[in-house]
This record gives sequence, C-alpha cells and structure tokens, in this order.
Amino acid sequence: MQNKLQELTDRLYQEGLSKGKEEGEKLLFEAKAQADEIIAKAKAEAENIIEGANQQAADIKSKAQSDVKMASSQALQATKKDIEDLLLNSTLKKDIQEELSDTELLKQIILNVAKNFSAQESEDIALVLPQSVKKDVEPWLASELKKALGKDVQAEFSKKISGGFTIGPKDGSYFISLTDQTFAELICEYLRPVTKKILFGE
Repeated sequence: MQNKLQELTDRLYQEGLSKGKEEGEKLLFEAKAQADEIIAKAKAEAENIIEGANQQAADIKSKAQSDVKMASSQALQATKKDIEDLLLNSTLKKDIQEELSDTELLKQIILNVAKNFSAQESEDIALVLPQSVKKDVEPWLASELKKALGKDVQAEFSKKISGGFTIGPKDGSYFISLTDQTFAELICEYLRPVTKKILFGE
C-alpha cells in the first residue's frame, strides 16, 4: 500500500513537472515571439524616422544651395549694374550737364522742340527750366521764342532741375521731360548693351 501511494505521488509529480515545463516553454516561446515582433516594429519605425530625417536634411540642403546660388547671382548682377552705372553716369551726366548749361545751345534746343510741340498743340506752352539760367533765358523766352511761336510761353524756373527743361501745354495736363537726367538715362540705356559687352563679354 505504501509503495503504491509512493508511485502515485511520483507519477503525479512527474506529470505536473512535465506539464509545467511544457507550459513554461510555451510561454517562453510566445514571449520571445512578441519580443521579436516588438523589436522588428521598433527597427522599422527607426528606419522610417531616419529615412524621413535624411530626406528632410537633403531638402534643406538643396534649398539652401538654391538660395545661395540665387543670392550670388543677384549680387553679381547688382554689382555689374553698379559698375555700369558708375562708368556711364559719372561720365555722361557730367558731359550732358556741361552741354546743357550752355544757354545758347539750350535756347536752340528749346526753339526746335517748342516749334514741333506747338505745331501739334493748340494750347499755350509751359516750360520749366533750371533756376541757374533764368537771367540769360527769361528775356529770350518772352521776346524771341514767343515771336517765333506766335503764342504765349509760360516759364517757371526751378532749383529741382539742374539742366535741360520740361515742356507741356499750359493747362498742365501732361509734360515731356528733356532734363539732363532724362537725357542721361536715355543715353545710358542706349549704351548699356555695348558697355556690358565690353566689360563682361555679355
């Protein structure tokens, strides 16, 4: 009787031990599978984050390079224009101012322009001239120019104009600028392509 009880106890123990071992191995296998799945998912997410960061870094680098290239190009063009302006304006403006400060030449230009203008306008003419030529030009406007045109000429003298003049109808509806600055701008634009070719080979 004692032996049978011992056998039964041993068998129950062995069966319990075997079953516990199987369940333990099963739980261990499931835990390992879950761990592998978590690691794989974390690895994939990390790779996605790294790929996104690399793409973002590449985009930022590309944009920065594009911005630098554009800024460099704009700076170069601005520098070229400054050089052109310096060469053209420093020489041309001075020469034009000197030419237009000759009152006899100025009178001839005014007469020619006023005749053409008067032929197309029924209104009396209004002129704006530099204050510096008032003494020499004002008497001529009131006598010779008026006589040549056969109509009144309204003249204003301004310190804002350093050379040349503006002309328009007396009603002030519009005017044409023939100042030294206008002449310089027109000539500069005409000469700019030639200057670019000489300076920069463009």
